[in-house]
Amino acid sequence: MTTRRKRLSAAALIFVASVLVFGVVLSRDAACPSMDATAIESAPAGVSTMQAARYHCYGDTDVIHWETVARPELSDSSVLVRVHAVATNPLDWHYMRGKPYIMRLSSGIGRPSDVRLGQDFAGVVEAVGANVTRFASGDSVFGASPGAFGEYIAVRENADIARVPDSMSLAEAAAMPVAATTALQAVRDAGQVTTGQRVLVNGASGGVGTYAVQIAKSLGAHVTGVSSARNVELVRSLGADATIDYTSEDFTTGTARYDVIIDNVGNHAPSVLRRVLAPAGRVVVVGGPERDRWFGPIRNLVGALVYGWFVEPTFTGLFSETSQVDLEYLAALVRLGRLHSVIDRQFEAPELREAIAYQESGRSRGKNIVIIP
Repeated sequence: MTTRRKRLSAAALIFVASVLVFGVVLSRDAACPSMDATAIESAPAGVSTMQAARYHCYGDTDVIHWETVARPELSDSSVLVRVHAVATNPLDWHYMRGKPYIMRLSSGIGRPSDVRLGQDFAGVVEAVGANVTRFASGDSVFGASPGAFGEYIAVRENADIARVPDSMSLAEAAAMPVAATTALQAVRDAGQVTTGQRVLVNGASGGVGTYAVQIAKSLGAHVTGVSSARNVELVRSLGADATIDYTSEDFTTGTARYDVIIDNVGNHAPSVLRRVLAPAGRVVVVGGPERDRWFGPIRNLVGALVYGWFVEPTFTGLFSETSQVDLEYLAALVRLGRLHSVIDRQFEAPELREAIAYQESGRSRGKNIVIIP
């Protein structure tokens, strides 16, 4: 063997060994501390406290506990919200389990670097900072911010927060931020849906899907919703012009062609979806199978992006991000009567573990809400 081949072989072995070691480190779960040990976050004497959900290690729902912690401090540019309702999201159990493993590069290797849980909230403003002009005490607001599973949350005035429409309950408003924003960015931005286009929503009865059907209709599209038989009537009630029961019909084998496909499920390969696209069609991949413990739904999103580099139709994987502008747009649709939240189940705060387990089961129709007393 030549010196060059020996060097290449050694480099390859080092690379493989490094990948294996990295994989072992990334997938390792640190031991859960005792509940006494988690008391380090407890507030000092004299500091206002609240109850909030915390998790100090990765695992199943048993790692979640309600703890007494310091109430968020109010800055000059933020509002203090008394939280009344929080929506569960797939993000909650992904963070709880630390899966897919790739997310641990940001969430923490071995154990979570941020022990708070929850994103979507709705509540009433209790106090505002000295420089706040957009909100006042007593305003009903909704938005997205880390640590939503708690009695209080502090949010910057110009961050992801907006007023709740008068026609909406706090529970209905809490359902919107992540799911409705994702649907909006999938339909309006990535899908570029316009009046008269034929849009198919795969997974039309889920959290994102229920909003996607309504938003596409608000933009003047002809919408086909794909769901199970038990959810067909729900999807039709949201305004879908046509419905498909996936248990008895595969939309990819039909004769219909669609200008835009919003794929919340990821159960068809891009090449298969391409067969039912109109010539200048678009596919927006929002979700995918959760079974990949290393990359999860990220595999589908990236796969769509890569596939789109080599074919004429537009394929894109959506990585959504909430914003105040989009929250206000959604609130405007609610006020116009073009959008509402579908709520499957409501849980009380002590049932948070059950709520997240139900979210993880994938059986939800629309959104699930946890009420904070």
